[in-house]
Amino acid sequence: MTLSEQSYTSVLSAIKEAVSRYKGNSANHEVTDIHLQPNPESGELLIFNDDEEELSRTAVEEWADYESDTFEKEAEIVLRKAIVELKEQSAFDDLSLLKPYSFVLVDENKETIVELMLVDDEDTLLLDEELLKGLDEELDAFLKDLLEK
Repeated sequence: MTLSEQSYTSVLSAIKEAVSRYKGNSANHEVTDIHLQPNPESGELLIFNDDEEELSRTAVEEWADYESDTFEKEAEIVLRKAIVELKEQSAFDDLSLLKPYSFVLVDENKETIVELMLVDDEDTLLLDEELLKGLDEELDAFLKDLLEK
């Protein structure tokens, strides 16, 4: 799914607006993740925190009445690209969020679909399915080998 320049800019602005609530060097760091919920029926992108407090929302024209089974995967690609771009622009520097925190793609039931980005003290980890593929099997094999020794 390709978004128009206007829609993509709207997504970037919504994410910036959401994290702007946490800008500053506050002594009181909040514990929360940033949840992004795209809606294929209304075309809205809703962004909220762990307490389900709305931080931002925007309309994405291309998402309205989207009728593909791949909507979540395609929205994930767009949102991950936007988050990476904002990270490179230092939009997430000086946030009063306790690290680690994540940007999480959620469904209409607010259930996690995928973690888009994990921000930690040392580095930012961009999570990718290809990177994590087979990790469970490798850990199981390692544990089995360890227990046999």
